[in-house]
Amino acid sequence: MTGLTIAIVLIGVAVAVSSMVLLYRRTRPAPQAATGPTDPFHTGDEDSLRGDPRRLKAGDIVEVRGLSYTVRGSLRLAEGGWGWAEHLLDDAKGTQVWLGVEEDPDLELTLWTPVDEAGEPGGKHVEFGGRRYAREESGSATFRSEATTGLDAQGTVRYQDYAAEDGALLGFESYGDSGWEASTGERLGRYDVRIYPTAD
Repeated sequence: MTGLTIAIVLIGVAVAVSSMVLLYRRTRPAPQAATGPTDPFHTGDEDSLRGDPRRLKAGDIVEVRGLSYTVRGSLRLAEGGWGWAEHLLDDAKGTQVWLGVEEDPDLELTLWTPVDEAGEPGGKHVEFGGRRYAREESGSATFRSEATTGLDAQGTVRYQDYAAEDGALLGFESYGDSGWEASTGERLGRYDVRIYPTAD
């Protein structure tokens, strides 16, 4: 063999070896990241252990700061492209409150208690229960009623929401042609609420 022939053979061998190495690197599986211990109940959903308020329905049990309620019915409301829900809760003594659930964009929970003698909305400020409330928002929406709410199966509602400096809320709603109904409200933290859904 001449020196030129040997050089050509060596170059060919080198090219073949390089091709095989590249092919191996491309086809071998990527190394798996080391994983530590995992929670067997964790589903990637922060509501996996406390229940998901966005999926509430009639018959579910809702615990609010240690007090248990049953969902009697729900209102599904929509205004433009924005939607939210209000759930009628009833405790063993017959006390009724409403749980508001919306995403704006984070999950927001509010608890509303009907009150009398709050007057009517309309001004920039409303005085009630020793607090001065400032108007935050107002509008009108359509609603669809599920189970027991005391309202028609569907309709329209006007609303005006007020807030005090200490965070207390005051809301007014008028369904259809009815007069204004008032409720005081408070914002809830996610861990104030636990849900025990009924079987589907």
